[in-house]
Amino acid sequence: MLSRSAIKCRSVSGALALAGLVWMVAAVDVPFAQAQTYTVLFSFKGGAADGMNPEGGLYMNKAGDLYGTTVQGPTCKLPCSPFFGTVFRLTPAGKQAVVHHFSGDPDGASPYGGFSAYPYGTTAGGGTSNKGVVFKLGTDNAVTVVHNFTGSPADGASPYTGLVQDPEGNLYGTTAYGGKYDNGVVFKLTAAGTETVLYSFTGGADGGIPYGNLVLNSAGTLFGTASAGGNTTGNCFPSGCGVVFSLNSAGTESVLYTFTGTSTDGANPYAGLVQDTEGNLYGTTFAGGAGSCSNGCGAVFKVDTAGAETVLYLFTGSPADGASPYAGLVRDTSGNLYGTTAYGGPSDNGVVFKVNPAGTETLLHTFTGGADGAVPRSPLIMDTAGNLYGMTYNGGIAGPKCGGGPESTCGVVFKIVP
Repeated sequence: MLSRSAIKCRSVSGALALAGLVWMVAAVDVPFAQAQTYTVLFSFKGGAADGMNPEGGLYMNKAGDLYGTTVQGPTCKLPCSPFFGTVFRLTPAGKQAVVHHFSGDPDGASPYGGFSAYPYGTTAGGGTSNKGVVFKLGTDNAVTVVHNFTGSPADGASPYTGLVQDPEGNLYGTTAYGGKYDNGVVFKLTAAGTETVLYSFTGGADGGIPYGNLVLNSAGTLFGTASAGGNTTGNCFPSGCGVVFSLNSAGTESVLYTFTGTSTDGANPYAGLVQDTEGNLYGTTFAGGAGSCSNGCGAVFKVDTAGAETVLYLFTGSPADGASPYAGLVRDTSGNLYGTTAYGGPSDNGVVFKVNPAGTETLLHTFTGGADGAVPRSPLIMDTAGNLYGMTYNGGIAGPKCGGGPESTCGVVFKIVP
């Protein structure tokens, strides 16, 4: 299992349910029940035929098939290196198939972002410049590269997030690096494959190193988070605690909120945002706040249309609570927010949580690190019946095919019935 420090220092992502995909975004009225049913739908096995260590968000089609990506997954029998990742499909009957093995060049490597704008996705590496790609999964399961990132001052590098699509078919996303200041960019990709950098982050007050998905409203304004930049004093020294930003159709960026990293505020939002019908934004921070974690255990927050922030919940990191939310949130029409933390809980392997509009948290599942999974770094999705689906980066089946000794694990796909 990766340590908290390792997870924070490596490039990260989160994927959210975004407009246009009813199975991932439709806010559904789900009455909360005290008893939940947790089921492991699939355990990754590693090796030549299977992927391992899923991180990006899932997509569910109308037939109930789940599509996702794994960060690792070899193109040859072990031992072989590097691992480039996979695209997989999981049927409602639990039958899993790898539909694509990434090869590095030309189709990309390390797909952290998942399928928030299915059938489009991103890889953080690989491609012609080894700076990542935007790809499309065809109906025949063939992967086509739509754009190769170059990492030049005029282009981004290393997208660790998924995409959002407008009604005209244009795609929008972020890269963690590249651009004029090598602090990442917001980009637009037309249906014809023409890329435009809409904004380059400086790493200063405007933010830097964005990992999370974007939200697009009907006016064409994009909203997102940057994990660094902003306030660089106190607990935020030297890289900054991150910001929530907006970007209008003219390419003008505005900082809506700057995190302070104090005991009452969050810091370092790795995931993107979810928006309600009134335009309020909701998200998580990996650090900040209080609790037993060295840099704070993270927070669930709300930013209203005027840029005022409300901390809805501060994680404690105790055995009875989660710590360090790595992924974003999904929201129902009653205003309940659902998400995961990478750590915390009785065995420090993470939790699935619910936070209601009043800021009361309920744990829906605590991971043991065994067969049920460990370290959930993927966002949840919700079907029309209110069932939740997600993945864990570790846990599940142990064995050397998962990249190490017998204690190594490859992760699971799970379902929670509220």
